[in-house]
Amino acid sequence: MRRVFAANGLLWILQVFLALFFGLASGAPKLLLPAEALSMPIPLPQAFLWFIGTCEILGALGLILPGLTHVQPRLTPLAATLLVLLTLCAATYQLLAGQLTNAIFAVVIGALAACVAYGRARVVPLSNSNAVLTPSPTGP
Repeated sequence: MRRVFAANGLLWILQVFLALFFGLASGAPKLLLPAEALSMPIPLPQAFLWFIGTCEILGALGLILPGLTHVQPRLTPLAATLLVLLTLCAATYQLLAGQLTNAIFAVVIGALAACVAYGRARVVPLSNSNAVLTPSPTGP
C-alpha cells in the first residue's frame, strides 16, 4: 500500500511539473507572443506555432484535469503519450537545426511524460468515479 501511495504521489508531482512546463513555459508563449519575440527563435509559420502551443496547453490540461475532476481519467495517459510524441518531434527538429542541448532537454521532458503515461496506464491508474455511481446489475 505504501508503494502505491508513493507512486501516486510521484506521478502527481510529475504531472504538475509537466503541466506547468507545457502550459506556462512552452505553450503559452507560442500562443501569446509573436515568433520573433520567443526566447528561442523558431523559424516556423506563426499559425504552426499557434497549433503547437495549443497542443501543449491541451496536453497540460489533460495531465491534470481528469485526475482532479474524476471525469474520463483515461485521458491522462493519452495526453502524456501525445506529449511524448510532441517532444520527439521537437527533438528531431532541434537536432536538424543543430541544437543538440535543446534536443536532449526535449528527450528528457519526453521521457518524464512517458513515465506518466506508463504510470497512469499500468502502475497507478486514476480511479473513475463513474464506476462508483453506476448501479450494479445484481442490486440497487
